[in-house]
Amino acid sequence: MEQDLKKLMNEEQLKQREQLKLLAGKAAVDALVKSGMKLGLGTGSTAIHAVRRVGELLAQGTLRDICAFATSLQTEIECEKLGIPFYTLNSRELADGLDLTIDGADEIDPQNRLIKGGGGALLIEKVTAYSSSLYAIVADESKLTDRLGYGFPVPVEVIPAARVQAAKALDRLGAKVILREAVRKAGPVITEHGNIILDIRFNLPAMQGKTIDPSIMEAELNQIPGIVENGFFTRKPLMAFIARSDGTVETRPAV
Repeated sequence: MEQDLKKLMNEEQLKQREQLKLLAGKAAVDALVKSGMKLGLGTGSTAIHAVRRVGELLAQGTLRDICAFATSLQTEIECEKLGIPFYTLNSRELADGLDLTIDGADEIDPQNRLIKGGGGALLIEKVTAYSSSLYAIVADESKLTDRLGYGFPVPVEVIPAARVQAAKALDRLGAKVILREAVRKAGPVITEHGNIILDIRFNLPAMQGKTIDPSIMEAELNQIPGIVENGFFTRKPLMAFIARSDGTVETRPAV
């Protein structure tokens, strides 16, 4: 009986969390997406609600002439289902950049800096974000944090041949390094670009109370040979749409 009650409570919490994700995704699309836009569409359980809202508005005729870019195969498949036209960033349609990208985040700090890449698409997500005139993040309030890199791990995409050497270099920075293992597949996660992911945290005794600056660390991590990209997103000003448990959506302006 007690286990059944806990299961029902967990299911209710998940349902409420999903409603918050839906609320944030819908709010961002309704506020920002206009007909004729070149639109980046993100990856993950919150960003997918923004994708679905774009598809809904296209089907209604409220939106027209959208040229989209999908940041993952997951998002491409959703665009196919919904009839959202999508192209590559190298296409003639999108070669001049994107008007807007809407994506999710794993953590957001008070300065609107992010950790992204829990879904493994951090490389193309960063290319897309930094190619956009306007960048918007959708999230629920559970993603808010006072400081990045100490709770949710920072993903680091690494070429397989550099796994050991990159891990040693990260360890010297004071980070705890874990190779991300796949679920329902033996072995490590392989990104859509053929690389592996090392998840790192900076809450070790080895840090001796020192804090990290995510803006500095974003650049520093990419100086390590073999690292392709990392999950700190600090250089692009962004808007954030944060769904709260009281049913409201906090809109943070770009900073």
